[in-house]
Amino acid sequence: MAETTTSQPVSSAQMRRQMLAEFWFYFSENRGAVAGLVGFVALVLIAVFAGVIAPHSPFEQYRDAVLLPPAWLEGGNWSFPLGTDPVGRDILSRLIYGSQYSLFIGVFVTTLSLTTGIAIGVIAGYYGGWLDTAIMRLMDIILAFPSLLLALVLVAILGPGLTNGMIAIALVLQPHFVRLTRAAVMSEKTRDYVTAARLAGASPFRLMFKTILPNCMAPLIVQATLSFSNAILDAAALGFLGMGAQPPAPEWGTMLAEAREFILRAWWVVTFPGLAILITVLAINLMGDGLRDALDPKLKRS
Repeated sequence: MAETTTSQPVSSAQMRRQMLAEFWFYFSENRGAVAGLVGFVALVLIAVFAGVIAPHSPFEQYRDAVLLPPAWLEGGNWSFPLGTDPVGRDILSRLIYGSQYSLFIGVFVTTLSLTTGIAIGVIAGYYGGWLDTAIMRLMDIILAFPSLLLALVLVAILGPGLTNGMIAIALVLQPHFVRLTRAAVMSEKTRDYVTAARLAGASPFRLMFKTILPNCMAPLIVQATLSFSNAILDAAALGFLGMGAQPPAPEWGTMLAEAREFILRAWWVVTFPGLAILITVLAINLMGDGLRDALDPKLKRS
């Protein structure tokens, strides 16, 4: 008598664990992505525990310790490991608290541009016609301007400040999400599962946001990661130009702006904020590359 085998049903929890394990397998194959993830986690921990890690207040001024060099150089003081700025504030403490600004800027800008971009892109891709044409021509106009120049114009209209700067950067980054979402929705809306849901009586809202959108999220997640780093970089540029966060806020771009005239006299006041921006943006971009490899089936290596 032949033996019969029955396959055990796979629970949803097991499927999620399997998908997570597969995701981590492809993500971890990219060593740069893992290094970027470690750097990003370190940045988050520094921002969360800034009050514990920072040796001084970011606003406290030590008038007897103006422009002290880093501790390992002649004339340095280990009470100020990375030296002090032109008014005697500890650079290390300001860098640590500046990570909070960078994370907040990245989260706020990415969330705002992602949510609005998805909503507009889904509507354009699902309905098509004149509405799609009007939306995409508007996005093309926005993309025709250099991103930093357009952000500067918007901040000039809204007024300088961190909040207005973040809103301007979100508006500049929004077209990327609109275009990605529209392309993905147009590809998915003709598939059989969407037709079946439509014949079952699903409303347009349910078709757009419950049926189609979850299958379009992979490229949007990758774009959100890259936009996170772009938001930090653009906010630092606006701060450097005096249109973003205003002094005495310990935002990295603002720190660079305050130290411009001391570049030749005290290299450390511009070097360390610049390195902080470089390392943060590089870590997030490397992590985004790993997410792209792990989430895009076309890029997965067998």
